[in-house]
Amino acid sequence: MDASTPTEILQTKDDRTLVSEMADGRQEAMAELYDRFAPMLLGLARKVLKSQEDAEEVLQEALVHAWNRAAQYDASRSSVSTWLVMITRSRAIDRLRSRKVSDRTVAEVQRESAPTHASAEGASRVLHDERRQRVRQELAQIPDEQRQILELAFFGGLTQREIADQTGIPLGTVKTRTLLAMKKLRIALRDEIRELL
Repeated sequence: MDASTPTEILQTKDDRTLVSEMADGRQEAMAELYDRFAPMLLGLARKVLKSQEDAEEVLQEALVHAWNRAAQYDASRSSVSTWLVMITRSRAIDRLRSRKVSDRTVAEVQRESAPTHASAEGASRVLHDERRQRVRQELAQIPDEQRQILELAFFGGLTQREIADQTGIPLGTVKTRTLLAMKKLRIALRDEIRELL
């Protein structure tokens, strides 16, 4: 009768015995199962996930699950290798689904946050419209007689002389009102003006 070491005895144990010992908390049984099945399980996870890093994480999750559920293993339902393959495959598919959901979520967020005008011309138009709206808001804040002069000049395209002729306001008064209105707008819109410089 030869004197076998505990390691040699462990290596001759069948898979079901190792799972039973795992259920009893024997870490060396888990180490032996790892040595026997890790390469196959890693290959399966890599095939499903197409990623070495994800496959390694899935393998770890699957073996932790097997360790935690070792007491529930039923030899009448499957072999140990089939049990481990099913756990690994299930974990890999869960991760793949999670990755797809994450990818779809990122794509959806990018699509929703994308500017409505994708071209440089479109972006320029949006900025122009925003500035125009801001000028109109500030125009509404200045006195009516000054706003009327600016609107006729900038939106009507009239010269100061034409404004004076059309409104019957003296030319000097048109110039003064224009100057006062422009000063108020320049102060109110200083941030916008700085962006344009």
